[in-house]
Amino acid sequence: MEKLKATHEGTLNIGGADLEVAVLEDGTRVITQSAVFKALDRPVRGNARLINMPVFMDAQNLQPFISEELMAVINKIEYIGVNNKKQEGYDATILPLVSDLYLRAREAKAIKLPSQMETAQKAEILVRSLAKLGITALVDEATGYQYDRERFELQKILNAYISDEILKWQLTFTDDFYKQVYRLWGLPFIPKYIKNKPSFIGNITTKYIYEQLPAGVLDKIREKTGKTAKGNWKYKWHQNLTQEVGREHLKKQIIEVTLLMEMSETKADFEKMFQKKYNKSAQLQFDFKDEPEPLPKLSGFNKNLQQGLNFDPNPTKEK
Repeated sequence: MEKLKATHEGTLNIGGADLEVAVLEDGTRVITQSAVFKALDRPVRGNARLINMPVFMDAQNLQPFISEELMAVINKIEYIGVNNKKQEGYDATILPLVSDLYLRAREAKAIKLPSQMETAQKAEILVRSLAKLGITALVDEATGYQYDRERFELQKILNAYISDEILKWQLTFTDDFYKQVYRLWGLPFIPKYIKNKPSFIGNITTKYIYEQLPAGVLDKIREKTGKTAKGNWKYKWHQNLTQEVGREHLKKQIIEVTLLMEMSETKADFEKMFQKKYNKSAQLQFDFKDEPEPLPKLSGFNKNLQQGLNFDPNPTKEK
């Protein structure tokens, strides 16, 4: 059977990944095989574990969630590119369909592996962004605006939507940062304090992270964020920072401070190194309004248990 030829080829940029796409002479929209892996942020690996199944959806725990619509587009499409070279890809609708597969599997709590959970998060970004882009394109077609807009207008809209979705998912403050704060401030790194962080943590991040950004940035962040009627910040401060400059500066500051904390045995050690690193002349104080909650008192049983664990069978032996 003679292979179809691409009449148009281009690159669609989604979330920083350049995805190669094409339109064939019969009107089929195609996305290249490697582009699907890029879009889902999945590593390219060898042969599929299941016959006639793309490797990005061949895991056994995903099989119950594969729809008939998705099954209809999983076959590779071989075609001739504009440059007359052989190409392989899939019907472009495979991208939202595979994304839906991962989201339904996650909703059913069938996803267990961290790598699959990351793909599901990427899938949610794609689905939301493509949906927003779709309604924009439909409105433009209905009003005739599609003939007046510039060639790459939809791409710019998509990039804006993708940035918004990525900001919702991207974790700026790492677990390592909080682990070191909790260690130096004498708090156990347990679910109680991880889920509901003590309010003094906010004072620490303000003083050692946000206040180290260029002059005026923190004031502008506070102004743009605003507070609710209850006096809480409407959303996280880092969402006001630009992706290219502001957030990169913030990440760099978090990494540097985390490293200083890792090198410190005590809060005083951290204080000295922080002053040396950032040339702070004034002594920074640790007297935040909120101190870590004291650890729960031991019950009578646990006291006896602790005494038993600490029992020394040779009390007279030199230590």
